[in-house]
Amino acid sequence: MTAHSATASTASTRARTGGPEDNGPKILEHVLGWTFVVVLAMLVTQLGWM
Repeated sequence: MTAHSATASTASTRARTGGPEDNGPKILEHVLGWTFVVVLAMLVTQLGWM
């Protein structure tokens, strides 16, 4: 087994450690993301940081 084929075979067997998934409801991700942005903006303005 060459070094290249050894690294290629171990890369496919590694466990995922998080990050964006390829499947799932994209709209929910967008809604939660924008909700976080709005809440953060409200917090920043209420505390007078901007």
